[in-house]
Amino acid sequence: MSNPHVVAIDLGTSGPKVAVVTPQGQPVGTARTHVDTIRSGDAVEQDPQQIWAAVVDATRQAVAASGVNPEQIVAVICTSQYSSIVPVDANGNALADMILWQDHRGATANLKQLPGTPRIVDSPIHLAQWLRLHGLPPIAGGISLTHMRYLKYARPDVYDRTAYLLEPMDFLTMRLTGRATANQATAFMSLMVDNRTLDATDYSDDLVEASLIDRAKLPELVAMNDIVGTLTPAAAEQLGLGTDTKVVTGLNDTQAGGIGCGAFTGDHAGVSVGSTCVMITHVDRKHTDVRHAILSMPSTVPGTYFVMAENGMAGAALDRFLDNVVYPDDAFHDAISDAPDDRFDRLEAAAAAAPAGSNKLLFLPWVGGAIAPSANDHMRGGFLNMSATTTRSDMARAVLEGVALNLRWLRGPVEKFAKRRFDHFAFYGGAAQSALWCQIMADVMGTPVHQLEHGNHTVSIGAALLAFERLGVIDFDDIAAA
Repeated sequence: MSNPHVVAIDLGTSGPKVAVVTPQGQPVGTARTHVDTIRSGDAVEQDPQQIWAAVVDATRQAVAASGVNPEQIVAVICTSQYSSIVPVDANGNALADMILWQDHRGATANLKQLPGTPRIVDSPIHLAQWLRLHGLPPIAGGISLTHMRYLKYARPDVYDRTAYLLEPMDFLTMRLTGRATANQATAFMSLMVDNRTLDATDYSDDLVEASLIDRAKLPELVAMNDIVGTLTPAAAEQLGLGTDTKVVTGLNDTQAGGIGCGAFTGDHAGVSVGSTCVMITHVDRKHTDVRHAILSMPSTVPGTYFVMAENGMAGAALDRFLDNVVYPDDAFHDAISDAPDDRFDRLEAAAAAAPAGSNKLLFLPWVGGAIAPSANDHMRGGFLNMSATTTRSDMARAVLEGVALNLRWLRGPVEKFAKRRFDHFAFYGGAAQSALWCQIMADVMGTPVHQLEHGNHTVSIGAALLAFERLGVIDFDDIAAA
């Protein structure tokens, strides 16, 4: 087909972003919608019905904005945040809210308080086996496997009725095609695939047994270059696309961003600052650095692994500052206006008014614990060295600098892991719209930081380019040059 386009759905924690993309990696129509996060006690969940409605709405908006004839849209691909689980029935209908990556109710210490849980959940032998075969043992909460275990032991009413336990991108793929599938990349946080070889199409018997999860509840594991099918009539009608539109098996947003910023090749690394912060690059082997919480995960790019180096809260920490300090909904509310639509522009102007170093104010961004390079669920953040002259402008700049300093701390261990020095960083994600934050990042890193042209849609672009490659329209050399 001449002039083909791909619809790429990027389901982030705050909601979906959808882009209609050309084979040259140009987004010609984009849209974004919101999904509420439900917090109750230790639970952090989202409503799958709201997610699907938001995806449908954003897709229709993006296609309309593009002006592209739906007949020219050859495929849809889904990418998403990961380490989240949706329990569904055989038809893909959600049986409970999606448990998000921020939810730690399935941590081993919590499971041991529940009836029916084995006395020893993960033996030292099993933990060593996970490290050897997969690369990541279930030593903390917030992992897909721990969510599955939580459903089994805390919500048996849901677990017993569940046909499949799906990651967000695989949930969307099932809603699009009617097939429950995953691949070695999307199933990474289930911890049930032997990652010593690439493009596995079956789960590891040993890891499934150790997981305590019924194998029948796992989706079919397809190849990472698989075309899952075409849109069902119902999905096609909802999205306004043709029933002959192909659906390419998905990938997680770390990998999609790595493709979109070209970090699957070369001597640079990608840095994504959205709700969380990620540094991504490529290696040629399976490896785990337990001390620094850095590991490699199978890549959708043949013959490579992507480095997984999750730095923890970033944009989410900034949101907490804006919501709780600048525009709080509390007893001060009458004295402070509602949060304006241009609040991020105002934040940038305020931060720019403060000097580098924020008048010696330091912000620690660990508002939800720390991950790499020193994982600690109990780590907490805050402002240090406040004085009688500290201003909100100082605080605003300190938040931006604190995230950058946390990344600088991560850089050394990642370079050692990758066995090379990075010559520059490709900056993408919501924060990449800020020229000030980009400059702060470059100053803190002491290395050039490239602000990507479509940084807010790099993940969608990477997913779309992968779909074009899977369809034979382009190859990875074309993607590297895009």
